[in-house]
Amino acid sequence: MTLQTTDTTIAAEPGFAVRMARMLWADKFALCAAIFLIVVLVLAIVGPSWLGDLATKQNLRGRNAAPFEWERGWVWWMGADALGRPLLARIIVATQNTLMVAAGAVAISAVVGTTLGLIAGFSSPRVNQIIMRLADVIMSFPSLLIAVIVLYVLGSSILNLMLVLSITRIPVYLRTTRAEVLEIRERMFVQAARVMGASNRRILFRHILPVVLPTLTTLATLDFAYVMLAESALSFLGIGIQPPEITWGLMISQGRQYLTNAWWLSFWPGLAIILTTMSLNLLSNWMRIALDPVQRWRLEMKGRKNG
Repeated sequence: MTLQTTDTTIAAEPGFAVRMARMLWADKFALCAAIFLIVVLVLAIVGPSWLGDLATKQNLRGRNAAPFEWERGWVWWMGADALGRPLLARIIVATQNTLMVAAGAVAISAVVGTTLGLIAGFSSPRVNQIIMRLADVIMSFPSLLIAVIVLYVLGSSILNLMLVLSITRIPVYLRTTRAEVLEIRERMFVQAARVMGASNRRILFRHILPVVLPTLTTLATLDFAYVMLAESALSFLGIGIQPPEITWGLMISQGRQYLTNAWWLSFWPGLAIILTTMSLNLLSNWMRIALDPVQRWRLEMKGRKNG
């Protein structure tokens, strides 16, 4: 009878996706942020094929057209740039390059930094010192200065921008992963796995990495916003993505000379950056609580009350 009751309780326990959905529903700010980011991701995928021609077509008669002129069509409601191209179409098309650079830089830095952090935290002190000194060398140079020098030497392109931004962020993941591994490797389940004859590779990737992964996921979500701001800063300085490619930072840079008489050229792409980074920060804060077994009960209780 007891065994049957236990089986029924286990079967009635909701799955991981259902529990995460309930916790997301419990935090309305994080829910709105997730919906906004999904919309941005969809626009990044379909934007260039949908509005690519319209975003590059020049119309000098409509240069610096003011926003909210509804009679011209919905694509013109944000106004037009100095060459008469609709800003809404250009912002949607620029979403792909902006997110591509940020996602590529975060992915490269997370994989490389996490791997080096796992090795540094679980290997011999000599290997640990070598890896940590490498991280200290990278961190000793200002990240923006490194980006300026490398992009000036190698040239501005999406791939070079990804590599530069990823190199500057590797120490963040390396140090975080190493600190987590140094604490986790002393726990009882790791000692038990070592006694059972598990190899170091199996212990690292099967037992330690899943414990570190929630922290790294939260860090990557927050770092995505930082990298996107860094890409926008480089494009604003003129050493990032170059025309005819479009990014939000490049659009701000192109509109700064018209701030006195056409403020909307820089305002709308700047607003897109603000909303995206704010949504990423809200989602990162939610993930930090939802993936923490000690704190997630707060969201779970709210989720059960709300349905």
